[in-house]
Amino acid sequence: MESEGKDMDQRAIVSNVEIYGLEESIKAAKFPFAKDISKVEDGITPTIERLAANLIGSGHDNFLNGITVQFDLTFSMKAWVEMQRYHFIDFVSSQSTMHCITNFDIDKMCNEYVSDLTKSYLKRAVEEYKNSYSDESFLKIIYNIPSGFRLTARMTTNYRQLKTIYSQRKKHRLPEWRVFCAWCETLPHSEFICGKAEEVKK
Repeated sequence: MESEGKDMDQRAIVSNVEIYGLEESIKAAKFPFAKDISKVEDGITPTIERLAANLIGSGHDNFLNGITVQFDLTFSMKAWVEMQRYHFIDFVSSQSTMHCITNFDIDKMCNEYVSDLTKSYLKRAVEEYKNSYSDESFLKIIYNIPSGFRLTARMTTNYRQLKTIYSQRKKHRLPEWRVFCAWCETLPHSEFICGKAEEVKK
């Protein structure tokens, strides 16, 4: 199961990645013991490694909040529902089924696990709506969008939240989550999120 997630094209899941505040947050983590902050440097020290490795929720890894990550994420409706449990990852903007469902290419938007029968029903419902434009026919579309329907959103979060997500989702049954966690392993100083290389293999 674990290898399946890595077979899915990572670029189709996560793209347009930007990272802000990495060096600044490492430097800020040294402020509590700094007598002169003008002399504080942004290098990785054993203390920084220990802070990052603290248990999730302990508060000692707080400097990870300052490392902001923005990216475009394409997930199925099922995975999006699970993403919404995290309180420190925000949607900047996303594709909308309410605005675009009647114009989407249903085949392209659905992942490979959505049955042809399900897609056929949705296509018929769209055609029925285009013939009537009634609220009732529109609701038949909206309430029959499959869990495997994929949408893209721009997300903003930080290393501390990614650390939580990674610990909870790296062996998830949905391949999208495993691909997302594999992407986390590629970020600069990913050991802050994933632990050291030997720990990631466990």
